[in-house]
Amino acid sequence: MSRRKLKLGAVLVGVGDGSTPELWRHPAVPTDASIDIDWYVEQSRQAEQSGFDFVFIVDSQYVEPNFPNHHLNRLEPTTLLSAVAVQTSRIGLVATVSTTYTEPFDVARRVGSLDLISRGRAGWNIVTSQDPGTAGNFGREAHEDYPTRYRRALENVETVTALWDSYEPDAFSTDKTAERFLDPQKQHRIDHTGEFYSVTGPLNLIASRQGRPVLVQAGTSEEGRDLSARVGEIIFTFAPDLEWGAEFARDIRSRLEAYGREGDEVLVIPGLTIVVADTDDEAAALHAARREAVALPPLLFQLGRVFGGHDFTGYPLDAPFPDVDARRESGALGGAAAVKARAVAEGLTLRQTLRTLQRDHWATFVGAPETVAHEIERWYEAGAADGFNLFVQYPEDFARFRAEVLPLLVERGLVRDGFAGYEGDTLRANLELEVPANRHARQRAEVTA
Repeated sequence: MSRRKLKLGAVLVGVGDGSTPELWRHPAVPTDASIDIDWYVEQSRQAEQSGFDFVFIVDSQYVEPNFPNHHLNRLEPTTLLSAVAVQTSRIGLVATVSTTYTEPFDVARRVGSLDLISRGRAGWNIVTSQDPGTAGNFGREAHEDYPTRYRRALENVETVTALWDSYEPDAFSTDKTAERFLDPQKQHRIDHTGEFYSVTGPLNLIASRQGRPVLVQAGTSEEGRDLSARVGEIIFTFAPDLEWGAEFARDIRSRLEAYGREGDEVLVIPGLTIVVADTDDEAAALHAARREAVALPPLLFQLGRVFGGHDFTGYPLDAPFPDVDARRESGALGGAAAVKARAVAEGLTLRQTLRTLQRDHWATFVGAPETVAHEIERWYEAGAADGFNLFVQYPEDFARFRAEVLPLLVERGLVRDGFAGYEGDTLRANLELEVPANRHARQRAEVTA
């Protein structure tokens, strides 16, 4: 089987994520972009016309004054993407929903509804929530520790996918002369009782043409990698360099066999930021100027979030990176371990670590269009990426990527040629992923075979 074409997502971050706290001042970025549905629709249409596979909406359910601007005031992902769905026709729509703070029935209904509204273009980004303060918004005394959150996540996903199979594909009659609207033998309860959930079902929603939403999982910790291998179809990761990305992809695929899965059932898609200019030198200068324009306090706060809310403001900036426990009970475990390991290995100070994070926390390609295209191809050919999830930050970078980098990738046969190149009109068709069979219909077919 020949390898799939390279897949592209667009992460829409409105008025700025943790690495772009000054983005809201940009003349072409509305100050209310994060809650402006017209802005989201326009970005999604631009991505669709350029042949992107999906738009990707991140989310969290807790904020403090120092959080990234986009986090402070933003739309709920499935609601937002339902509006985008009726203004687009091919591009996939990936919504982030937490397994720690959302019941399986609610996940199944919300994301399943998006899948039907979009006629089979939905994806679910499965997260366990890193901010410990989230617990207070849901009547919890404390944020769950890592092992507990990931056990809950697995049970949540398994319960949701069972609910999505509540109706067999032909459960409802399309013949108006039929004796009944529903064949009750093709409606199924799930009667699930587990460690965290008790759910009877059935879900009052049939599946879309793509069988079920595409499952996206992001995590670099041991628990996150294992969940990815069990259930993930898109594995979203932050790879700081090609070697790390290639090793991560190999590790994920080495785990698949234990769960009865094949290597072509998953797509490893790292996050990516770009800076595009006429020459490599101009791009490097622009990138450096943007980094230096970011004050250190927001970066200290962002580093603290990675380490489970740890306060880094009291440490000397020019002393060696502090000996902070990377395996805290909350936060982004894989990211914290990677940050600390690099700081220790390279003897970085706290200040140097902060500036390095701006540049290297995930893949960052800086240069002329040819340089950026070359780096994308290099990662793809090395097996470090089946595609990239591009953070849409500065409008001029996104425009030049679409107008100048993508045509180079099309020439090399790496990506589809714009809107006309879509393989189908569902997310699974365009990602070249199989449509999962309804478990009850499959069992019925096996019995009658």
